[in-house]
Amino acid sequence: MLEVNHLQFEYSQEKPILKDVSFSVKRGEMIGILGPNGSGKTTLLKLISGTLGGSKGDISLDGKEIKEYTRKELGRKMAVLPQKLEGLFEYTVHETVSLGRYAHQHGLFSFWTEQDEAVVQDVMEKTCVIHLAKRTLVNLSGGERQRVFLAQALAQEPELLLLDEPTNHLDIAHQIQLFNLLKKWTEETEITVVAIFHDLNIASMYCDRLLMLHHGEIVVDDKPQNALDEKLLNRVYDVNVQRQAHLSLPKPVITFVPAAKTTEAPLCFADLFTVEKSKEIISVQVAQPLKTLSSALVGDGFVWVANFVNRHVSSFYECSDPKEEMQQFLQSQGWSSQECVGMMTAASLEDVIIKTYEDIDFSVKVMITVGISNAVDAASSIEHLDEVHTQGAVNIWIFIQGHLTEAAFVQLMMVATETKTKAFMQEGVIDSKTGTAATGTYTDSIAIAATQTHEHFSYGGSITGIGKVVGYLVYEGTREGIQRASKKIRGLKC
Repeated sequence: MLEVNHLQFEYSQEKPILKDVSFSVKRGEMIGILGPNGSGKTTLLKLISGTLGGSKGDISLDGKEIKEYTRKELGRKMAVLPQKLEGLFEYTVHETVSLGRYAHQHGLFSFWTEQDEAVVQDVMEKTCVIHLAKRTLVNLSGGERQRVFLAQALAQEPELLLLDEPTNHLDIAHQIQLFNLLKKWTEETEITVVAIFHDLNIASMYCDRLLMLHHGEIVVDDKPQNALDEKLLNRVYDVNVQRQAHLSLPKPVITFVPAAKTTEAPLCFADLFTVEKSKEIISVQVAQPLKTLSSALVGDGFVWVANFVNRHVSSFYECSDPKEEMQQFLQSQGWSSQECVGMMTAASLEDVIIKTYEDIDFSVKVMITVGISNAVDAASSIEHLDEVHTQGAVNIWIFIQGHLTEAAFVQLMMVATETKTKAFMQEGVIDSKTGTAATGTYTDSIAIAATQTHEHFSYGGSITGIGKVVGYLVYEGTREGIQRASKKIRGLKC
C-alpha cells in the first residue's frame, strides 16, 4: 500500500536527516517506527503525509506518488495525528471531530449528512470522548484532547493512519484502550497504521513490524521478536537494556537497567541473613532483595524478594484455594505476599537442615526440610491418580552470593532436583503404592535466590563449580533430612 524508496532529506544543506530510507507497508499492517531523539522519525512521517517537501526519492500510496494527490484526495486516503496539537481550543469536541469529515464533503455547497453524523458519533464513542461532546477543547486535559484529535483523524475514515507518539498525555488504561481499538480496526477494516513510538513494549505488543532509525538510517526492519535485539538496542539508545519474554504473549519485553549506584562494600554473606525458627514457621529475612526462581505456593516464577517463609501445616491440611489462604496467612504475620516466597510442609521444622559453603569467589547456603509421608515415584505417579494425598514435602532453599543468568538459575534447579532424587534412592525411600523407589514427594518446592553480585555464572549445570557445590549440599542435606524423618516414622510405629 505504502512504498518509500531511497528517501533522503536534509534541512538547508545541513547534515542529512534521512539517508536512503526504503521500506514498504502492506494494507492492514501496523508498523512501529522506533529510534532515539533526532534519528529522523518525525521528519519521515511528515514526508509521508506530504506536509514537508524537498526530499529526494519516491513516496507512493496505492501506486500513486503522494505529490500527485490533491489535498482532499489525500485526506480521504490518509489521516495524521501529529505530535504537537495546537489551535481549535475554542471549538467543542463535536465540532473538532466533525472537521475530520471535510475530505468527504462534495460540491460547492456541502451538506452534513446522516452518514457524517453516524461516523462522528461512532468514533467519539470508540475513543471515549462522546461524553465530552459539548465541552470546548480549552477545558480538557492533555489526554482528553489527544483522544479528541484521534477521533478527528478516525472520522476521516482513512486507509492509512499516521500517528506521531499517539500515547502522549495518555494514562496506561487509555494507551491500552487506544491500541486495542487500532489493532481491531486493522484486522476488521484493513486500515493501515504507521506510528512513532518511544515505548518499546507497547510497540512490541501491538505492531506487526518494527522499523528502527538511527542517525537517519534504517538499522532494522523486522517483526518485534527479531527487531528488539538487546545488543542493537544498547547500541542505538546508548543505554543498558535487558530483554525477556512477555508472560502472556509471544512478544519480547524490554527493561531498562539504571546505572549501578555507588554503595558501601557489600555485606559478608553470613551477615545477609536473619533466620527465625519456631514450630510453625522458619523465616529468613535477607538484607537485600534477591533475584529468585521459585516453584513456591507464593512467589512463584522469577521474583525479587527479601523474605522467605516455610510454614508448617497439618499432614491433613485441606483448602480449596491454598495460595489465597497462604497469602492471607503471610499478611496476618506482617509479611507482604508480594515480597515473599512462601512454602508449606507437614515436615517438622525443628529438623531443618542447613548446609553452607563459603569461598572467595562465591558462597552458598542451603536450607532443607524433608517430609516423606507422601513419597512418590514420579515415573509411576499415574498410579496415584484417584488418591487423596496428605502433606509431606521436601522444601529446598538455595541462597547464592553470585550473579546468575536465567539459564544458570534453571540449570541449578535441575541439579538440585536430580541430587534430591538421588538422595531418595540412596536412602531407600519407597513409593508405598507402587513399591518402586521414590523420587520425591507430591508437593516438593524449591527456591534458588541469588544476590546478583560478585562472581558471574553463565551456566549452573553439574559440570560447573557452582553446580557441583549446589548438587553436593542438596544431596547431603536431603539425605540427612530423610534420615531424621525416617527415625520419627519408626518411632511412631514403635
